[in-house]
Amino acid sequence: MPGIASMYLRCFISIEIPEPIKKDLGEFINILRKQNVDVKWVMYDKLHVTLKFLGDTPETLLPKIRESLLNIVISYEPFYIKICTTGVFPNRKHPRVIWIGVEDSEIIKKLKKDIEDSMLLLGYTREDKEFNPHLTIGRVRSQKGIANLLNELENFKGKDFGAINVETIKLMKSVLKPAGAEYSCLYDIPFAKKISLEA
Repeated sequence: MPGIASMYLRCFISIEIPEPIKKDLGEFINILRKQNVDVKWVMYDKLHVTLKFLGDTPETLLPKIRESLLNIVISYEPFYIKICTTGVFPNRKHPRVIWIGVEDSEIIKKLKKDIEDSMLLLGYTREDKEFNPHLTIGRVRSQKGIANLLNELENFKGKDFGAINVETIKLMKSVLKPAGAEYSCLYDIPFAKKISLEA
C-alpha cells in the first residue's frame, strides 16, 4: 500500500523509573503544585531519564535502531543511579524547566555518548550541549509565583528519592494527545552482562 513505508513515529531512548520512586516523585510534585505557579507539571507516571530524543522516526528504521542499541548494551553491566536534588534550567533568574537530578551518573554519560555515536551513523544529529542526566518535572509558562516555588525547591535541594538499578534501556514511542503525550515501549533492550543474584 502506498505511504506505508513513510510512516513516522515520535521516538526517544530512555531509562525507566520504578513505580515506587515515581509515586514519591508524584507526591513531591503535588507539594510544588500548591505554590500556585504557572507551571505545566509532568504526570508522575510519565517520568523517565531521556538518553536521546529521536523525534520523527521512519518505522522502517526501527529494526536498525534496535540492532544499534543491542550492539551498545552488550558491553554494559547493570548499574545504580541515585535520584536526588532539585533545580531549574537554565538558571534561577529565568527558570524554564524544573528538574530532579540524577547522581552517580558517569556510566550514564558514557552510555549517552555511545548512543549519540551510534545514532549519528543512522542519520541523527548529535546533541552538542553537555548532558546533565535529570528528570523534567515541570515547564515554566510564566513568572507568576515563581519566587515562592524557587524557595520551596531550595528546601528540598538535598532530598534523596532513592536508588535505581538500571538493567535495561528502552526505545519509546510518544503519541501527542490533547491530555498530553502517551508513551509506549517499542523495544526493551537489557544489558548483556546481567548479573544473576542467585547463588
